[in-house]
Amino acid sequence: MRRIPLIPTIIVLLAVATMIALGMWQLRRADEKAALIARYELASRLPAIDFPATNTDTSALFRRASGVCLTVEGLTARAGSNRAGDTGFRHLAQCRAGEGIDLTVDYGWSRKPDKAPWGGGAVTGVIGPDADHKILLVADTPAPGLEASAAPDMRNIPDNHLGYAIQWFCFATAALVIYGLALRRRLVASEGNQG
Repeated sequence: MRRIPLIPTIIVLLAVATMIALGMWQLRRADEKAALIARYELASRLPAIDFPATNTDTSALFRRASGVCLTVEGLTARAGSNRAGDTGFRHLAQCRAGEGIDLTVDYGWSRKPDKAPWGGGAVTGVIGPDADHKILLVADTPAPGLEASAAPDMRNIPDNHLGYAIQWFCFATAALVIYGLALRRRLVASEGNQG
């Protein structure tokens, strides 16, 4: 008598259902990401604004903006590139821009991480993403002795949700095929034992 094992079949079907659900979720995320990129493209064409009062206002990403670094509170260097695409170091200044307003400024690029002095002042540029869901202002004009850092680019936003969705659907298909082959082998072996 041919019998399909109940518990392993349920486990495989639950795993397949989970993989399909994850694939569908990634498809929804792909749509959300496309809408987000369209919003950023629109923002890049809007008139310039003052740098937002909060450095976590990601709705301002890719807008042209201006701000004033009243007091430089810290200087750091991070890996980055210049406008020609050369790799090196972006120089960042953590600034106080007013009562309770923090502003991070990318004030230029160099090949070495050595601290480049900058005293602050008025800055115009493009708002780009920073670490920890914060934003920064990438200066159009670099500080003396530096080159301009690469402007924020929407093409650098990861958009691989469709690929992940296809991957989950392939995993689900592979699980079904492998389990189907294992069942077939078991049933053939069972029939052989009965004969």
